[in-house]
Amino acid sequence: MRDVELAGEGRRVVVIAVEQGEEAVAAVNEVARRRQIHAAQVTAVGGFADAEVGYFDRPTRDYLRIPVAEQVEVLSLVGDIAEVEGEPALHVHAVLGRRDGSTVGGHLLRGEVWPTLEVVVTEVAAGLAKRVDPETGVALLTGTAQG
Repeated sequence: MRDVELAGEGRRVVVIAVEQGEEAVAAVNEVARRRQIHAAQVTAVGGFADAEVGYFDRPTRDYLRIPVAEQVEVLSLVGDIAEVEGEPALHVHAVLGRRDGSTVGGHLLRGEVWPTLEVVVTEVAAGLAKRVDPETGVALLTGTAQG
């Protein structure tokens, strides 16, 4: 993976080129930790050799895993990075395009990049935090945190 920080109007923009064979979620989380990005908007396009998305199941308070065992294009990937238990954590949803033009989507759990994934991380208000909501079991935005 390669990443570069661009100077911008008072906030950082980091562009990440996740390379073939790398796991997308782990790669973006690693850059966020290394560059100390704790609050950001995230968008990306590219492709996966295979992936796994999830649908949040209310009764079990967990993701139903949807394997995508084929090459797909990342048509849309949007979400955020926020602090969860003091660490930056990526939370993104993806729409993946199949060869026949159909799509599958959900919370991106895992994606093996092929041939590339171009990610734009735009920092927002420092200290944006998420905490697990006891009622839903979901990490929800709580406003600002210390730091």
